[in-house]
Amino acid sequence: MIVSSTEGAVTTIELAREAKRNALDEAMVDDLSAAFSAAVDGGARAIVLTGRGAVFSAGADLSGPVYDPAFIDKLVTLIAQIEQTPIPVVAALNGAALGAGLQLSMAADLRVMAPDALAGIPAAKIGVTVDEWTIRRLVSLVGAGPARGMLIGCDPLTADRAYALGFANRIGDLADARHWAASIAELAPLTLAHYKLVLTGDGARDEAPADRHAAMMAAWESEDLAEGRAARAEKRTPVFRGR
Repeated sequence: MIVSSTEGAVTTIELAREAKRNALDEAMVDDLSAAFSAAVDGGARAIVLTGRGAVFSAGADLSGPVYDPAFIDKLVTLIAQIEQTPIPVVAALNGAALGAGLQLSMAADLRVMAPDALAGIPAAKIGVTVDEWTIRRLVSLVGAGPARGMLIGCDPLTADRAYALGFANRIGDLADARHWAASIAELAPLTLAHYKLVLTGDGARDEAPADRHAAMMAAWESEDLAEGRAARAEKRTPVFRGR
């Protein structure tokens, strides 16, 4: 479900679960982690992360894994691994990047979005919530106002809007992303490593205060989460009660 290919100094890693809109399950998370490690160990100077088909990633697989604490822990670890990869990572958003798919793209250093791609976090529609890193990094990338709209209003970003806000560095396709990555791979690695450390040191990894951590856990342990899961299975609109 993960396909890697290398051309010159650039390794392209593709999410290849098209039938499930590249939704992440445990096997994909494990394979994606291994692919990033293999790219670095193999001497790549840049990585392009993309999805096959019409969607970058619809997020975590809602058929089960997203509700499993062990899966969430693995996903959080993977996101941190991508963020801490010692070479530049370019996310090529070939289509929608939702939920965990958006988190993957936010862990990358640069983002190239196809003209019809969009990015969103519809967590509030199903009763789950995202962690402190996701909220803080989103604010860092798009600004506080748009981040509030995306999180509280579940408003997705179109490619044009994402580019205007600075979330998308360029509008283009996979070929454009690979071409850019190839040019980046020719730059001074130690300079880029320093820039990565500074740019990712935006406070997103600071420990969450106890009250905010408790609020996150309250959502994950709530009746509303169970209602959101049941509503999806029954193909109906959930009725949330705040408990």
